[in-house]
Amino acid sequence: MTDQTWNPLLRDQIAWHWTHQLRDRLDGLTDDEYFWEPVPDCWSVRPRGTGTAAVQAGGGAMTIDFAMPETDPPPFTTIAWRLGHVIVGVLAVRSASHFGRAPTDYQSFQYAATASEALAQLDAEYATWLAGVESLGETGLARPCGEAEGLYADHPLAALVLHINRELIHHLSEVCLLRDLHRHTEQQTRQQTRREAS
Repeated sequence: MTDQTWNPLLRDQIAWHWTHQLRDRLDGLTDDEYFWEPVPDCWSVRPRGTGTAAVQAGGGAMTIDFAMPETDPPPFTTIAWRLGHVIVGVLAVRSASHFGRAPTDYQSFQYAATASEALAQLDAEYATWLAGVESLGETGLARPCGEAEGLYADHPLAALVLHINRELIHHLSEVCLLRDLHRHTEQQTRQQTRREAS
């Protein structure tokens, strides 16, 4: 085996899904979709001071709804919330812990006030993460994660990369599904309005 035999395979796994199944489906995301609450009492990203969750985390004008410990059952979350979770908890915090990104967390992050801003944040954090994984080479993948990963400190970084791949596929698929649901709900509402008007 030569150096980086497994590294490109791990990167290609997520890059293929990113390019062919996830990111393209988010192009053109509107603010209506981003903030849409399909059920009452959703967790979302909101202007500071307007949230009702136990915790409103964030370092800027927008905050993300949160609770510690999480409620049972957990609340339904909007596209804005899910993107915030991916951008911060899945990507940015891990890049800060392992690849030299500026430190961040849910409390200090500047959450996006628009869908286009959120997608720009997502693209930037994804690129930082992928470049960080590439920088590990083959030998870096075998290195232990370290204390940043708590109970998983002794696991190799390859295990963390696989976990992040699963998280991205899982959560961004949820975002795509919510977007589909919004589109069909809006279409049904328009059809119903036309029927009632005729």
